[in-house]
Amino acid sequence: MSLTLEHVSRVVEGQTWIDDANLRFEPGSFNVLLGRTLSGKTSLMRLMAGLDKPDSGRILMNGVDVTHKPVRLRNVSMVYQQFINYPTMTVFENIASPLRQAGMAHELIQSKVLETARMLRIEKFLQRHPLELSGGQQQRTAMARALVKDAELILFDEPLVNLDYKLREELRQEMRELFAARHTIAIYATTEPNEALALGGTTTILHEGRVIQSGKAAEVYHQPQTVLAAELFSEPPINLMPGRISGNEVSFANFVHFPLNVDLRPIGEGEFRFGIRPSHISLVPSNDDDLELAVTVEVAEISGSETFLHVRSEHFLLVLHLPGVHEYDVDAPIRVYIPTHKLFVFDGQGRLVQAPGRRVARVA
Repeated sequence: MSLTLEHVSRVVEGQTWIDDANLRFEPGSFNVLLGRTLSGKTSLMRLMAGLDKPDSGRILMNGVDVTHKPVRLRNVSMVYQQFINYPTMTVFENIASPLRQAGMAHELIQSKVLETARMLRIEKFLQRHPLELSGGQQQRTAMARALVKDAELILFDEPLVNLDYKLREELRQEMRELFAARHTIAIYATTEPNEALALGGTTTILHEGRVIQSGKAAEVYHQPQTVLAAELFSEPPINLMPGRISGNEVSFANFVHFPLNVDLRPIGEGEFRFGIRPSHISLVPSNDDDLELAVTVEVAEISGSETFLHVRSEHFLLVLHLPGVHEYDVDAPIRVYIPTHKLFVFDGQGRLVQAPGRRVARVA
């Protein structure tokens, strides 16, 4: 089953929640909706499921217009961030409930429930009730009920938030293969760029109800077509610095000057915005084209085995994403190194001119 959205919009109390969305999802595909909170991910999913109706545009399944077809008449499952189970039923009966409603044979129900429960590591809890389980186990039960149905479209609205880290990683590895084998369309919403990359497939970036960019996850990550796409598909957000190419040099904010390297030479002269991902800035030089900057520490955020180091120069702020634990005093002077061959270049309208390793467009 294919799913197509044509110029779909939704307006609620005068506010545009979804703005002219055009998307297509193929059978067996795994798709990620990436965006910050209130970007429109859940609203778009509710339109796909038939829980809400668009104010304009069409939704087609296999080429058939289902825009006004209610959810009960669609072969769709949805899993929410907050687990939803029937508290008076056992885990087994929760998972089996859509199969019983479909009139499936008892023996087949038994095998499908057990198979799905094993996949989600909850087979030993089948005779318990949801309130006897941990939050993560309850979410796994809700996921199992959606998966067991073999729906044509399964929508996941940030479903792994309440799962433990190990299971979350295991499910990320298994989900794409699982849905490809079933020829089911899976659509997964997340606020986390790193999760979108880990899941792979197709990534659609949403912002304020608008589709910013859509394509293969790795391609969107490496070639964000706008400044906004680059900011949204980076955690922490990509660092941006105003600058200029003039003659044989580049300057940032008329403050930092460095020779124009071979990667940037074909772009031509002009005013640009230069971007560098936090993970590409280092504390020691590692390339011949590294730009050394003297900066001052604002704060070092230590998160497990990594550090988010916020620093400032006289003219701009930078964030570094560093492996390991790095402790610095506030206002400590340090030096950081930017590999200039890793720079993204955007024009005055915020459009991508060049991504690292690839020139995108010619600037007049």
